Amino acid sequence: MATIINKYGTLQGWNSLTVQVMGRDLEGITALKYDDSVTKENAYGAGKYPVGRTEGNYEATASITLLKEELDGIQAALPVGMRIQDIPAFNIEVVYETKSGLVRKDRIMNCEFVGNQREVAQGDGSIASECELICSHIAWNV
Repeated sequence: MATIINKYGTLQGWNSLTVQVMGRDLEGITALKYDDSVTKENAYGAGKYPVGRTEGNYEATASITLLKEELDGIQAALPVGMRIQDIPAFNIEVVYETKSGLVRKDRIMNCEFVGNQREVAQGDGSIASECELICSHIAWNV
């Protein structure tokens, strides 16, 4: 009889992730970060306890860290003189696949690059740059 190490079995890690940008799987990606939030506050009336709750604006944030070679490839695909910040809005597909074949996908919607920077230091074996993105929202588990 097989012994299960934990109730989740083999956990998902970086090697279970595929990131698709503008129709292609990224190979030169070293990190991805995305989240969303809604501002919520307690509303007070008589007494010391809240009588209700307010809900404010929704906000999504994202960033992607790419190797210089991946950024160079994106830049080379653009017309001469165009910056990555000029690329029209695109979606990012984030696909998580388990060893059992279960697939879960998140979609970061309407992304645009905000900046384009490089940072290199003595001793670096590779050059990776974190690219901040602006996005409209995140569709979770689509």
